Amino acid sequence: MKAALIRYSPLLILAVAWQLISHFELVSSTALPPLTQIGGAWLDLLTSGELEKNAAPSLYRGGVGLLLAIGFGSVLGIAMAWWRPVNVAIGPLVEVFYPIPKSALIPVTVIWLGFGDGSKILLIFLGCMLPVIIGAFNGARSSEQVLVWSARSMGASRLRMIWDVVVPSALPDLLNGIRTALALAFILMVTSELIVAREGLGNLIGFLGANGSYAAMYAVVLTVAFLGFAADRIYQLLMHRALAWRETAAT
Repeated sequence: MKAALIRYSPLLILAVAWQLISHFELVSSTALPPLTQIGGAWLDLLTSGELEKNAAPSLYRGGVGLLLAIGFGSVLGIAMAWWRPVNVAIGPLVEVFYPIPKSALIPVTVIWLGFGDGSKILLIFLGCMLPVIIGAFNGARSSEQVLVWSARSMGASRLRMIWDVVVPSALPDLLNGIRTALALAFILMVTSELIVAREGLGNLIGFLGANGSYAAMYAVVLTVAFLGFAADRIYQLLMHRALAWRETAAT
């Protein structure tokens, strides 16, 4: 408990500073409502069902897009590392699209799939797949050649060698890439819903801000921040368990 308090004390300090700044009007309370007022607005949104109604489609879009990105990105990254034709075909596309702001693809996905869930899922999929590909590629490339040669000398097929040697070696970099993709999923989810959506947390933020309900708007923004924070904490626990075998093997 003490370690947790020390670790998250900056958040507590930020909350206290926020409340004091709003209370003493160092910044207009309209632009920065006090946390007590934001908490009341959050409870109103929760009891009215508005928060759950908009959170459900957002989490669905983000979850589906991220899972598709993890599946396709992992396979493509490892394939690029071990099959030169795949690297020649896919590598330039990754290099071109990686620096592009992913929000710039919103009009493209809307033209292709309209204003429904499909365009948001496609955007999240495309944006999240790139860090997964790069993580899988770098991890697979760093596989120990001694283990690869040993597997081949024992008669292992290429696919068996990749599954038993390359994938475990690539796991740390791949998991780090997925963590980056997890954060991107929340960013792209809210960004796309702010611009082209009829429901979702991003759309709710835009609607409340346009109507001057700033306390409620901040409540939704902080809800997204908490969901992203919780997802990252849970993922880190899962990641630690997934890599526990490496610590055991090292000892």
